[in-house]
Amino acid sequence: MTSLSALALTACASLAPYGAQRGTGGQGYSEQRIESNRYRVSYNGVGAAGRVADWALVRAADVTTEQGYDWFEITQSWTDGRPGGAGGVTPSVSVGGSTGRYGGYSASGVGVGLGLNFSGPQPTSTTLEIVLGRGPKPDRPNAYDARSVQGSIPR
Repeated sequence: MTSLSALALTACASLAPYGAQRGTGGQGYSEQRIESNRYRVSYNGVGAAGRVADWALVRAADVTTEQGYDWFEITQSWTDGRPGGAGGVTPSVSVGGSTGRYGGYSASGVGVGLGLNFSGPQPTSTTLEIVLGRGPKPDRPNAYDARSVQGSIPR
């Protein structure tokens, strides 16, 4: 495989730049208004589950400021896909054994197997249900200042 084709395969299986989701099942963000100050925000990506979660927070912050609010609170969250979403080589080990008799002989055996995942990065998504608020951010662990989130998580 040439280095150019390896680079092309890597590019196809990596997280797309931050942006809106283009089509069903594509990478990017989407949101749904539930009530006047309540939204469901999702970010779908391939590979970096932590990065997908970060960008879901950024989108929640963007929705908050776009709607004229100051802070948001996460009331529910969901993460789909494999935790970590790293793909590549993921080892698993199994051990088995057996004994048997044949005629006057007896034998024992032990086997060890190693499984590797070469399927590459896995799709993952983070969905946040958020409530928007104005004024000072409440002192609760799931409440975030929208502008602080926008300034601290790179896109």
